[in-house]
Amino acid sequence: MRAPPHVTLISLGLLIVAWTVGAWLGQDPDILPTPLAVWQVLVAESGSGDLWFHMANTLRRVALAFTLAMTVGCILGLIMGRSERINMWLDPWVTVFLNLPALVIIVLCYLWIGLNEVAAIIAVALNKTAMVTVTIREGVRTLDRGVADMAQVYRLSPMTRLRHVIWPQLGPFVATSTRNGLAVIWKIVLVVEFLGRSNGVGFQIHLYFQLFDTATVMAYALAFTGVMLSIEYGLVQQWERRSSAWRRV
Repeated sequence: MRAPPHVTLISLGLLIVAWTVGAWLGQDPDILPTPLAVWQVLVAESGSGDLWFHMANTLRRVALAFTLAMTVGCILGLIMGRSERINMWLDPWVTVFLNLPALVIIVLCYLWIGLNEVAAIIAVALNKTAMVTVTIREGVRTLDRGVADMAQVYRLSPMTRLRHVIWPQLGPFVATSTRNGLAVIWKIVLVVEFLGRSNGVGFQIHLYFQLFDTATVMAYALAFTGVMLSIEYGLVQQWERRSSAWRRV
């Protein structure tokens, strides 16, 4: 159940109060700066344009990796869910990628492809594709066989069947993959930027980590977290509710 807006605001207010008290008790801004200090850094970085430049690069990588992971994962999930023979051969591969640590995949992509954008995008996408595949595969296995038989009786074309029979039933599973995918991918993108890119929020966090500038690290982290939460609550959750509405009719 989603919390009412006023509960969310009060909860966030209490978090800021706890943060303020912790900063006051610690009395060391190099370790835990106050919310006001972080806000001042955020305003300064926004005013200089640096925040928007690096955030735009990170969002671009998130969008590209997310699109690649969802496309490949949905295709593989559909195929594996509909063919037990193909699933038998590909399932071990999917299991391996599900259990490979994200850091290992990132490092290997940088070693094999190079410290470039292609390696960064592929590394992030590989970390998410297996999860999407599994979710869509399980969704395909729960499809209503009666509806599928009806589509066969009416001799619907494969594309019509996919669009009007299969895809609507997979909507909740696609929405779940989208939600979980964004939650995972943007975190991995920051790691990719931290390790081997020359721009982006992760790169800035790495830079100011080396300078022991906690306030700026927190400013960039919170700014990007705020953007991703806005996408989550404003777009993804709304779509997830709409995609599942037909089940409640």
